[in-house]
Amino acid sequence: MTAARVEAPPAPDARTSETRRHESHARFHHLASAATSNELVRIHLAADGHGRPLALMLTAGQRHDSVMAQALLERIRVPRTGPGRPRSTPDHVVADKAYSSRAFRAYLRRRGIAATIPEKDDQKKHRRNRGSHGGRPPGFDRKTYRRRNTVERCFNHLKGFRGIATRYDKTATSYEAAISLASFLLWARSFEDGP
Repeated sequence: MTAARVEAPPAPDARTSETRRHESHARFHHLASAATSNELVRIHLAADGHGRPLALMLTAGQRHDSVMAQALLERIRVPRTGPGRPRSTPDHVVADKAYSSRAFRAYLRRRGIAATIPEKDDQKKHRRNRGSHGGRPPGFDRKTYRRRNTVERCFNHLKGFRGIATRYDKTATSYEAAISLASFLLWARSFEDGP
């Protein structure tokens, strides 16, 4: 004789949408915290011409740079010395090939921001294959592009803080707070040396 096992139907989900959202948020922070030691958390950073951080974001490690570029630029807020709203539009953006997308270039043109971004090889090839319908190549100035290393130097200054370089923090929020604090300290040090 065989006995069949009858399982009760699953109980309806009694959690509210707010509870599910909180759990999802906590899950992201848990994943990010587990990933901090394995470098699966990516720092997106915008720096000024002196290598000081202007805006930063923390995302999961698989998130591509170009996806976060618009959101990163919208976070820039530089207070004015006198009255008025803070500046939110940079004069010029210098970025590497990872940011060479048609959508990002269109976004920069809409906001009136000059850009020096090299074109990817496959984009050059596609433009050439389209012939006269491919359009003009985007402007690129090698001398201006050399200034891109200011972002890399900013990252190196941030990595001078041991907690940021080794990623000891358990959660993504505490890691982001540590990066923000280090950024403030970099700004304070730059004013000691002169603006």
